[in-house]
Parts: sequence; structure tokens; C-alpha cells
Amino acid sequence: MQLFVNDLTVMDFSYLCPERGMVGESWIVDVLLDGTLNEESMVQDFGIVKKNLKRLIDSYVDHKLLVPAECQATSIRHDDDTDYVEVNFALAEQKAIQMYCPADAYAFIYAPTITMESVSEYLREVIATHLPDNVDNLTILLRTEVINTPFYHYTHGLKKHDGNCQRIAHGHRSKVDIITDGEIDLDSQAYWADRWCDIYIASEEDRISADQLKLQQKLPSYQAHVCFAYEATQGYFEIVLPESQCEVITTDSTVECLAQFIYQQQKQRKPDTHCCVLAYEGVGKGARVSD
Repeated sequence: MQLFVNDLTVMDFSYLCPERGMVGESWIVDVLLDGTLNEESMVQDFGIVKKNLKRLIDSYVDHKLLVPAECQATSIRHDDDTDYVEVNFALAEQKAIQMYCPADAYAFIYAPTITMESVSEYLREVIATHLPDNVDNLTILLRTEVINTPFYHYTHGLKKHDGNCQRIAHGHRSKVDIITDGEIDLDSQAYWADRWCDIYIASEEDRISADQLKLQQKLPSYQAHVCFAYEATQGYFEIVLPESQCEVITTDSTVECLAQFIYQQQKQRKPDTHCCVLAYEGVGKGARVSD
């Protein structure tokens, strides 16, 4: 007997890729349970499945940075005296992504690359120990939202958030709707999809100099890099990444602020038009700003 739950949850996270750098992502989760009927003539109650599996997926992957631990570009150092972990990820042209954060900010995937298959296997293994005895197998199916208009992948951190959004490197795969003078503006949507392709969006007030970094493994030069750090309720977070992969704004990077930022930029790009911006944060949620 098989029990299925579609659209169980959406995982919003980021991952490291040798070619793309840091990639924000949103994957929809479907699950399939193989098992025998229990004393209630069920494989498992739907309410329990949804609650428990969503909690476990949120705990292991959601709002984290997924690190391919078996990738040659990856170097990981655990601080013996604290729960902090330093990650160095080498990129082309002597560039790199570096982070120093609490351990909970990461998920270490023991594979050379982050793919739907490697993440599904990771989740299946860590969740299997939490399943009831009558469940023989768990299949996790990951997929992206079908988006027929331009979209972007972005990563950020929200230091003022009281929950896991404060982690400095989590992200989203997001579409953006821009309406100019009452018409869908595909050209402007494509402009933002290109501008924010695999982007890290940082706040200017979090910028620090390279000599302020707490990282132990320093780069030979930080000339082409930018550094950011902040203190939040879960601890101290620090990140270094290539300047070319970063957009620095003067506000926080909540979706409300990003919608306002896009709107203001659009008014500069097309000053004599009426504008409406719907900026999404992952799947099915976002913020709207208009004239």
C-alpha cells in the first residue's frame, strides 16, 4: 500500500555550485510512503504525515545553505570550541565564497554536487529513522514551480528576523511580475531576471572590511570580493563572495523591500509610466508595490 502527499511543503534554501556560485532555490516536496495498514486501517494519518515530515524537512534543509561536502572546491573547518563552522568554496579565477556561521546554518550533503537526487537521498536517510514501524520505504520527489515568465534565483539573510530567515545564506527561486501602463512588461521582467541571476542581495549596513573577518582561512586577496557580517539571535554570521555576484541595497532584503527597490528602479528606467511590481519570495507569496 502506498500513501502519497503532494505539495507537502516548499523548501527555500541556497546551495553552492562550482559554475554558478551561490544559488537560491525553492523546491516543492511530494512524498510517497510504502507500508502496511496499522490498527486504524491506515498507513499513517494524513495529519501526522504532514506535520511530522514538514517539521523534519524544515529542520534539515529549509532556510539553510546546502554544501556539497564531496566537491573538490569545498573546504570545511569545524570550530572545536564552539558550534561554528567555516566553509570555503573555491570558484574560477581565484575567487571564492567563504562563510563563518553557526552549524545550523548549513546542511552538508555528502555528494560532489547539489542535485534533486542527492538532496532527496539525504532527506530520505535522515527522515527514515523517524518513521513508524509499519512504513517500509519513503520516496521524496522534488520539483520546481512551473514558471512561464522570467525569474531569478537570489540569496539573502534577514538579521532582524526572529526565526530561520536570519541565516545569512538562504534563498529563493522567484518570478517577478511588472505591469507598465496596464500591460505585462516582459522586457522589464527579463531585465530583472538577468540582473538578479544567481545573485546575493546584501544590505549596505552589514558590509565589513576584510581585516574584520573572523575567518581563519584567508584568501590571498579580497580585491574582487565583498564581505558582510551581522549578529542575530541565533549567533554571528559572516559571508564573503565575489562582488560580481552581489547586489548591495540600502535597506533590508525582505521581499517588501525588494519589491520597493524594483519599483523605484523601474520608475528611473521608465519615468513617465505607471508601474506595478509583484515581487515573489519563492512559491506563491510576495509583495506588491504600485503607483
